[in-house]
Amino acid sequence: MTGSILVLGDSLSYYDETGGLPADDPRIWPNVVGERCGREVELFARIGWTSRDVWWAITQDPRIWAELPDADVVVLAFGGMDSLPSPVPTALREQIRYLRPAGLRQVVRTAYSWLQPKLSPLGWPMALPPRITVEYFEKIRFSLAHLRPELPVVVCLPPTHDSPYYGNAHPGRIPTTSAIERWAREHDLPTVAFYDATADAFADAGTEMNPDGIHWGLAAHARIADAVEPIVKPLL
Repeated sequence: MTGSILVLGDSLSYYDETGGLPADDPRIWPNVVGERCGREVELFARIGWTSRDVWWAITQDPRIWAELPDADVVVLAFGGMDSLPSPVPTALREQIRYLRPAGLRQVVRTAYSWLQPKLSPLGWPMALPPRITVEYFEKIRFSLAHLRPELPVVVCLPPTHDSPYYGNAHPGRIPTTSAIERWAREHDLPTVAFYDATADAFADAGTEMNPDGIHWGLAAHARIADAVEPIVKPLL
């Protein structure tokens, strides 16, 4: 029986220049790779997911448990969110949505939106420090290896952005990428670099990207698929 490509990601896996797309949209990069490799794709991703959120999903979502026995390869396509600057600690920022009444919530959200781009070039604090990011990557790898020791795992290295919401700055990308790359090398895991394709796409005025400066257009999805396919295909 032919298995599947299991992709654990964030919103970069399914957003295009217009917004979020269904997980089965044939134009997003995981499905482009799946089509080229002759495999079904099972995508588990949400907007804003860091490596910590993916770890929680693996431990709590029974849909992932159900897919693991049939997976031919797992692609870890997250970590970019970890590297983004977060002037307010992540745990506090995520509580803004729960503030009541609505007027107070809007005041706090507006203040945060004003503050974030101004402090982002400092690069600290980050959504998750590189050391913590790698700890979650290792928890995920160890859990997968415990259940399926023979299951290949591919690691996608963080892309970049050009977002005014983050002051068009991404100082955390290099330390996060370096930490993930070292960890992957220690465990002989193949990696795919997302930086060049996304940096070129944001710099190319002819390439349509999402106005938020974070998410990619479909042309960039095709570039990412071009990078991922040659790494995944030999593992199937």
